[in-house]
Amino acid sequence: MTSSGEAIPCSFGFSKGLEFDPSLAELMARDSITRIRLPYGDADAWLVTGFEGVRQVTSDHRFSRAGIVEFDYPRLTPEPIVSPESINVLDPPDSSRLRHLASQAFTQRHVDRMRRTITRLADTLLDEMAAEGPPADLVSHLSNRLPQHTIFDVLGIARDDWPRMQQHAHQLLSTGPDGREIAAAAKTELRAYFGELVEQRRRSPGKDLISVLAAAKDGEDAFDDQELAVMVLTLMLSGQDTATCQISNISYLLLTRPELMKHIRNRPESLTAVLNELLRVIPFRKGVGIPRVALEDVEMDGVLIRAGDYVHVSYLTANRDPERYPDPDVIDPDRTPVPHMTFGWGGHRCIGVPLAMAELEVAIGRLLDRFPELRLAVPPEEVRWDTETIRRFPIELPVAW
Repeated sequence: MTSSGEAIPCSFGFSKGLEFDPSLAELMARDSITRIRLPYGDADAWLVTGFEGVRQVTSDHRFSRAGIVEFDYPRLTPEPIVSPESINVLDPPDSSRLRHLASQAFTQRHVDRMRRTITRLADTLLDEMAAEGPPADLVSHLSNRLPQHTIFDVLGIARDDWPRMQQHAHQLLSTGPDGREIAAAAKTELRAYFGELVEQRRRSPGKDLISVLAAAKDGEDAFDDQELAVMVLTLMLSGQDTATCQISNISYLLLTRPELMKHIRNRPESLTAVLNELLRVIPFRKGVGIPRVALEDVEMDGVLIRAGDYVHVSYLTANRDPERYPDPDVIDPDRTPVPHMTFGWGGHRCIGVPLAMAELEVAIGRLLDRFPELRLAVPPEEVRWDTETIRRFPIELPVAW
């Protein structure tokens, strides 16, 4: 364990296909806890890589997300992505309260209704792709549009505002050194926009997700306007970000590993299990996300983490911990189901997992059903990958059938 010495500079800028970042692999092999320095922020941080260590940090009240607010914490983006009031930087019991209220929008009844919307949208988008004919870009036809259209539709965002939402989301996720002012302005505008939208839905509720959240109650408790506006902003960002990347990433793996596509076609009932195995192994982002800060001295795996130290975890390395997953670098469609950390863990696990899984199941399932001869239209090495944000995904995915 690296408990002293110089912090290791880590840009985590690797974006070659879906190969695992060699710098993360090196850190994972070096120690379970290592001192690192990220491109932005005024302090170093500890990086925890093993599954059990990540589980502890994400579940232990001695490590706080709320404690990083208003500080220049170590990160990969010039401007912090999250708002200070976001559930992503709250600790229990505050975060637990908001999660309980928000979960009322993701009951089976609501998710079933959203799945019908997703299916209708997916079929329309695939009809358009078929009509255009091959070769076609799967990213622009399906991966980008389905999650964006879904989250904008279920939130009841006016169609004229969709391009602006897409632009601001991209600005917030940029890692470029000159993007801080642009990202800060985008965050301010989005908060104001959703603040106005919440007020509208309070006055005139509909069947959209914002109206459902506005009506959510736990006894006498409910979201106030600011809490609801920030929650909706969080859902808008995560609702189009994760699913967009993963539809593309999963499609790329299926297109470059025909045995996986054949497995799903031969055993369609295994779709969800195979998707979870692919979600486990895909490096869906670059490096790390939002850190925590130690509220008191904590000893972990022989390393003393001092009160006030920042602590990052890597869900990517946790998902490849050989003590948790035998042969972790192997994609095994028949792997015994074991929960992974792609959607987070503990009190900050993604609230919208039911929606994300519905999108992935519908998108991949309908895609394979509709195009039984689907294949890449270019050699895999010619696929271009994002290099501008913290995400990992193909910019274009030319396909034929």
